Amino acid sequence: TSSTITLGVITESSTVSTAQNENNQITNKVIQALIGLGIPNKNIKTVDFRIEVLYDYENSKQTLRGYRVVHMLQISDVDMQATGSVVDTAVQNGANTVTSIHFTVSNPQVYYAKALENAVADAGRKARTIANGLGVQLQEIPLHIKELSQQSPPIPFQTAMFAKSEATTPIQPGELTITARIEATFSYLL
Repeated sequence: TSSTITLGVITESSTVSTAQNENNQITNKVIQALIGLGIPNKNIKTVDFRIEVLYDYENSKQTLRGYRVVHMLQISDVDMQATGSVVDTAVQNGANTVTSIHFTVSNPQVYYAKALENAVADAGRKARTIANGLGVQLQEIPLHIKELSQQSPPIPFQTAMFAKSEATTPIQPGELTITARIEATFSYLL
């Protein structure tokens, strides 16, 4: 299991160049600190960069207050156990916003295939129960099976497990659930 973390640096100043220069310096410091943790440079990418104009409103009058620069980084393929340490290191080096942490499994298709296998077996058990209740004989091989779901990103659920980290931020990764749904048509003999 690994995580993808989105965090960044927000700076404000009365001039756009000051806000941008400050943001560049802090963002570079955050990136270097993350690389220092062993995160490959290819796993750190900019996902948002914007400059916003800030206004004050007083007595129906708009006054330019300054500029805000936002630079968001996405750190991917982080070992689950290191997630808290990555967040803490980024914050200690100037990151001042963390917008998301997503946990994923490295090979979801393997787990989806198992879920699909379980769904087919479950359909067979239900068909046998119906056959027994009606007093008829089940043709074990379905006439038709239709897959109703495609692989979707795993959804985190709350669990008591915490990522092990020496950092002070406890990251609770949760449990990933992968679901497969099918529709099966069986025939019965009287």
